[in-house]
Amino acid sequence: MFEGKYSKLLTGLLIAGIVAIIGGLIFLGIIVAKNNAINSDASEAVEQFQGSKNKNNKTNTEKTNSEAVNPLIGIDNLVVGDTSSTSARQMYKGFPMVGTIEIPSIDLKYPVLENASKAAIEVAVAVYDGPGLNQVGNTTIVGHNYRNGTFFSNLKKVTIGDKVYITDESGKKMTYIVYNTVITTPEDSSFLERDTEGKREITLDTCTDDTQSRLLVLAREE
Repeated sequence: MFEGKYSKLLTGLLIAGIVAIIGGLIFLGIIVAKNNAINSDASEAVEQFQGSKNKNNKTNTEKTNSEAVNPLIGIDNLVVGDTSSTSARQMYKGFPMVGTIEIPSIDLKYPVLENASKAAIEVAVAVYDGPGLNQVGNTTIVGHNYRNGTFFSNLKKVTIGDKVYITDESGKKMTYIVYNTVITTPEDSSFLERDTEGKREITLDTCTDDTQSRLLVLAREE
């Protein structure tokens, strides 16, 4: 009798263990699928943004060339306030995009949103401070570290010499080279207004895995 009860107990524990393992795998699978969907959506938005900018630049170039070889177009034919050549700003999950960021070494590709509001940085990375993407000076881009492979979770893997590509609203794509990585306090803001000596620089800002400090990745134009 004792052996029978013991055998049933072991069987029950075994079944419970199997159920727990299956449940854990399903939960893990859901998380992975969700994270992959986030990165896939972001990558698609990046490609759309860059594609639209390239198309607009081509259209504007063709228009300029056409006007240059047509002396019959006079000032009387110009329309004041005509914005037909200006594309509408692309939105990402309800927030305006001002560019894109790509870091091939960590397989990162995200839209860069206009303002780093609390709501905006829950869906992508965003400009926190500075003159703007690809402008002279230091522009800081902030992103959450969710420790799951999304946003700036893998920024800690970036090393000196890695390349960062920034595409701005004009469609210009610039290459930045990482020259330093810094761990600092959450209160430190000294890096924001640093002298770049007339160069274009970017600072990528996120929290460390333990959320106690801030990780900064500094890069300057190639």
